[in-house]
Amino acid sequence: MSLLNSLFSGVSGLRNHQAMMDTIGSNIANVNSIGYKGSRVTFSDTFNQFVRFGSDPTSTSGGSNTFQIGLGMKINAIDRNWNQGTFERTGITTDLALQGNALFVLNNNNETFYSRAGTFALDSSGNLVNTGNGGIVQGKLATDEGEVPAGNNLVDIKIDTGKKLPAVATTDIKWGGNLEAGSTVTQTQNVVHTGNLPNNAVDATPNFVRETTIYNDYGDQYKVRVTYDKTGNPSEWNIKAEVIDPDGNVIPDANIDTNELDGAGENRTFDGAGDIIPGAGTVFTISDASEGLNFKIDVSNIKSATAADTLSGIADNNREPTIVEGSLSIFDSLGNPHTLSVRYTMEDPAARTWNYRISVPASSGTLDVSGATGTISFNDDGSLNNVNPQNPAQVQFTPSTGAAIQAIKLDFGTANGFDGITQTSSNSVISALSQNGSDSAVLTDFNIDQYGFITGVFSNGQSRKLAQILLAKFTNNGGLTSVGDNMFTVSANSGTPVVAEPGETTGTTIQSGALEQSNVDLSEEFTRMIVAQRGFQANARVVTSSDTLLQEVTNLVR
Repeated sequence: MSLLNSLFSGVSGLRNHQAMMDTIGSNIANVNSIGYKGSRVTFSDTFNQFVRFGSDPTSTSGGSNTFQIGLGMKINAIDRNWNQGTFERTGITTDLALQGNALFVLNNNNETFYSRAGTFALDSSGNLVNTGNGGIVQGKLATDEGEVPAGNNLVDIKIDTGKKLPAVATTDIKWGGNLEAGSTVTQTQNVVHTGNLPNNAVDATPNFVRETTIYNDYGDQYKVRVTYDKTGNPSEWNIKAEVIDPDGNVIPDANIDTNELDGAGENRTFDGAGDIIPGAGTVFTISDASEGLNFKIDVSNIKSATAADTLSGIADNNREPTIVEGSLSIFDSLGNPHTLSVRYTMEDPAARTWNYRISVPASSGTLDVSGATGTISFNDDGSLNNVNPQNPAQVQFTPSTGAAIQAIKLDFGTANGFDGITQTSSNSVISALSQNGSDSAVLTDFNIDQYGFITGVFSNGQSRKLAQILLAKFTNNGGLTSVGDNMFTVSANSGTPVVAEPGETTGTTIQSGALEQSNVDLSEEFTRMIVAQRGFQANARVVTSSDTLLQEVTNLVR
């Protein structure tokens, strides 16, 4: 047995404990490196020298053990600790941290690398790159329509910061809300005149004129003007009515279907007590289907006596007509906004029917009148029954801006359902639940979600997917080869990378606005440093002690 064996054992201890110190030093040096995974060194003994072989027991003696002397130690393994590091919030959208075991995929000079460090930013070309080495993050790019393709074909993630969205014309609108059950009828039904006509008025001087505001079945405001003229007969008055449209124009008598007060009017006689003689009729019908008018003028309560003029007219006892409106902005093919309104008016409470009319301002363009009006009916439970002529209603809009003519569908809900407009006891509130169409827009910002989708936010408030970051998962992360810059490459024992989307497939999600810190535990590293230091000191003593023994052997020849 040579004294050199103990000397070499001590040297192996010195050399390998120095490697342990080197590993600890590297861990401590990288305590603040983003995404760094610490390493550890484990030791094992080397070959052992046989002093004597053991023997089997016999019938007359017992067995003996083998005698061996160790020949030092070696590094058994240098393993990387892939435990999750803690997150540090940065608030920077492109700073990404991984929760799970997968890694980012980077392309640098046509070589593929993998990393846990998510310090990314956009370069001057819009590439999402590692700020330290320029490696381009890999994933999938969305189509112009915002659809991310299936599969895992990797391409450079590139964000077009000047991306624009073309204008999209509005073609579909879904309405929802409630029309209050028990609402009063919108269309004026009765205009009642009361008061006194002075019987001492001179023939035709003065005329007594009264105007009363009335409403058609779509809630438009009209006026009915009734004129009372004294005839040559002291007890007789001529009554004549005119209807004035919302624009202030008198509707020609020829357009009114039934107007008993048109033309020369009607003469009515009052008796000695000042009461109108009812024989010739005191209730007159005025109807115009094209204008949506159908009401009666009742003059039965008018008197004609020697008294002041107190004549007045009241429509439907001054009740408020039911008018419910909902409006929204629609867009034409050039991206110009227009206000589209739908007015709902009560037609028949007993039948639970309402009229609707679609309109746009005259300055915006014109609507095809054939589809601009209709009727909605409801079931006795408040659900939608039917829309006449069709549901969804369809109207053709011709913008005044030179944009293309567009057909707009208005969906009021599902028959027998409560997903659209209903009629219940709740207050009337109508609004658009959803619509398509938008003006042109430019990209103003983007965000990254936990599944790696990069979603752009545009100036018109819309969002659209731009890309998706993909991750790589390995069977054995410990088999990856570190190449510096917090990057790794594939090795023989790492396994083939499985590239997939963040989430369930990889078991890893992405946290935007955060970075994964080093997983080095300083208290553990300092403890290992003490152990390494003492191990180095002890092995140094073995070397010096072996040297002393060799010196004594050398002295034997003196």
